[in-house]
Amino acid sequence: MGPRTAPSPSKQVKPRSGGQPSRASNAECHANSPVLNNPKSVVRRQVSPEELQTPGGPYIKRAFTIVGDDVGWGFVVRGSAPCHIQAVDPSGPAAVVGMKVRQFVVSVNGVNALSLDYRTVSHLILTGPRTVVMEVMEPLDP
Repeated sequence: MGPRTAPSPSKQVKPRSGGQPSRASNAECHANSPVLNNPKSVVRRQVSPEELQTPGGPYIKRAFTIVGDDVGWGFVVRGSAPCHIQAVDPSGPAAVVGMKVRQFVVSVNGVNALSLDYRTVSHLILTGPRTVVMEVMEPLDP
């Protein structure tokens, strides 16, 4: 699900500042991408799943079909109920189809993801087919 990493093991050890190792999903990290090393959330304010589903709300639904390449899908998901797109690798498959940061994940391969955390959403992507179909809600205010 994440930016440009090898699809093999689902977990890898990633050093944090302070020398402590951290468990990070292979789909969520990439050492060579400066876009992904931002620890702060990009979301301007927390929203609820109900707010995203309110008709006439300040969000627009988008659907993407992302075909993963040899190193991943090119994006990072973070947050919980709902998850959001934290980073997009500008040279990855997700950027090619138009995925952007601050979009909220509605579904992954037909599974409603509004009440899931990012680990569960990552698992859905990593254990599913190479082609991922995602629905997201994008804020109308840029």
